[in-house]
Amino acid sequence: MQPEKKEHWEQVYKTKTPDQVSWTQENPKTSLDYIKASKLPKNAALIDIGGGDSLLVDYLLDAGYSLITVLDISEQAIKRAQKRLGIAADKVTWIVSDILDFKPKRTYDLWHDRATFHFLTTATEIEAYKNTVTQWVDSYMVLGVFSKEGPLKCSGLPITQYNLAELTACFGAAFEVVHAQTEDHSTPFNTLQNFQFAHLKKK
Repeated sequence: MQPEKKEHWEQVYKTKTPDQVSWTQENPKTSLDYIKASKLPKNAALIDIGGGDSLLVDYLLDAGYSLITVLDISEQAIKRAQKRLGIAADKVTWIVSDILDFKPKRTYDLWHDRATFHFLTTATEIEAYKNTVTQWVDSYMVLGVFSKEGPLKCSGLPITQYNLAELTACFGAAFEVVHAQTEDHSTPFNTLQNFQFAHLKKK
């Protein structure tokens, strides 16, 4: 783990409210649409990478999914999500880890990642991520990353922009694209960030 990266995110979640960070979504509709389109049973193993205090887990619980894992580098982010969910947080597996240090103990039917993968900026980091999903994802992956029309940084950190062809080249050895789209995310402070989304199926 890179200590400075973890400290960055702990500080963000200690000092900023959801309406003070760009990634907050009141309704993660695209992610939910792709998860629903996967037509997995409600006891399928789902993991949200970089879930932080995202509301996606709330919607998944409301939809009846019973085997949900949320991973984030920030313990503060996970504590905020747990506090928000109250007793329902006990239904979720919570993991505090840098994605590059994550050593899964099980396979997952669906891997969801909105805005974590694009923080990996070196070939070594990207390859490590690719190896993890190839080994530990059985069925589907939902990815949301900044597009070529999106920002070059997020929370002051550099990111890697992607178009669909680049995502396909990255993951195409093990996954095929089922659906894809670009969309503008409206931030809590009324700016737009263009995302490339892809719904991928394990070959």
